[in-house]
Amino acid sequence: MQSLPEVPAGWIALSRPGAAVARGLFTGRMGGVSAHSYGTAEGIAGGMNLGDHVGDDARVVAANRAALGQRCGGVRIAWMTQVHGVEVADLDTWDGHAVLKADAAVCSVPGIAACVMTADCLPVLFAAPGAVGAAHAGWRGLAAGVLERTLEAVCRKASCSPAGVQAWLGPAIGPRCFEVGADVRDAFIVSDAQAACNFLPTRDGKWLADLFSLARSRLQLAGMLASSIHGGDICTMANPSLYYSFRRQRVTGRQAGLVWITHD
Repeated sequence: MQSLPEVPAGWIALSRPGAAVARGLFTGRMGGVSAHSYGTAEGIAGGMNLGDHVGDDARVVAANRAALGQRCGGVRIAWMTQVHGVEVADLDTWDGHAVLKADAAVCSVPGIAACVMTADCLPVLFAAPGAVGAAHAGWRGLAAGVLERTLEAVCRKASCSPAGVQAWLGPAIGPRCFEVGADVRDAFIVSDAQAACNFLPTRDGKWLADLFSLARSRLQLAGMLASSIHGGDICTMANPSLYYSFRRQRVTGRQAGLVWITHD
């Protein structure tokens, strides 16, 4: 991936020599004009909330989204309505206006960004020569196969195997903060007993879940190389000044993970 210019604190601009002519970005809490619960950790203006469904002023969210598009060189960002499912939208036929209902998107057309919003769920970006993809993986979507579905779609567009794809795991709730019940643990181990190693028991009926390790394991089982899966070490809940976290603060904003093919 080609790298982006300097970005605000908490943002992650992706760079990977030898990957597709693509750019990727994980935004953070800072860098916009949202205030109060959507602003800085202190509640003052300066937040980069990109979610238009969380109670923030619609005009402010629109300004943040426009600023993000400009920062990314005028790329058209395909915003989606996410439902914690496994639907993968194909942006090659996107009209540039419709808000798609899906939890992942893939694209092979330059200048259109596949984008997902998160505030503890795991954003994953994919790139292969000629195609990119983005997936929103909360525990439900992750257990149901949203990453595998996105990987398959990227491979079809790029005419490559999973071994030819790179993936980046963005900021999400980390393994020291994500306490879950037996229902979450069971959703993973029912299809893969080895997934149990990604859950640490804490008290009766409760475990700490490692979304990053679960995602890595599933992507490798789907054929990706371990060396091609990057990131997965930043906790949203533990970094209040840098990221929004729904578990930490129920009324909060959304950051984004987006990836696109450049025109050059």
